[in-house]
Amino acid sequence: MKGIITVIGKDRVGIIYNITKILTEKNVNVEDISQTIMQSYFTMMMIVNLSNMNCEFKELKDSLETLGSELGISIKIQLEDLFNAMQNI
Repeated sequence: MKGIITVIGKDRVGIIYNITKILTEKNVNVEDISQTIMQSYFTMMMIVNLSNMNCEFKELKDSLETLGSELGISIKIQLEDLFNAMQNI
């Protein structure tokens, strides 16, 4: 089972660190990552493997969204199947 994480917001120190810290705690593996800074905005997309996750998906989603609020950025996670279905609409 895979997930897609998207991150958008003003660039600042520690964004990737803080996100991967949560992923490590939840035993979620990063399989691919793409990030860039466009003007002063940070954007990132990650494909993560949720197969060995040690919590419910909702707990991971809530943790990432809470972190996003704390950092003043948007962090969203979707299951890969849902993401793909939305792209086909």
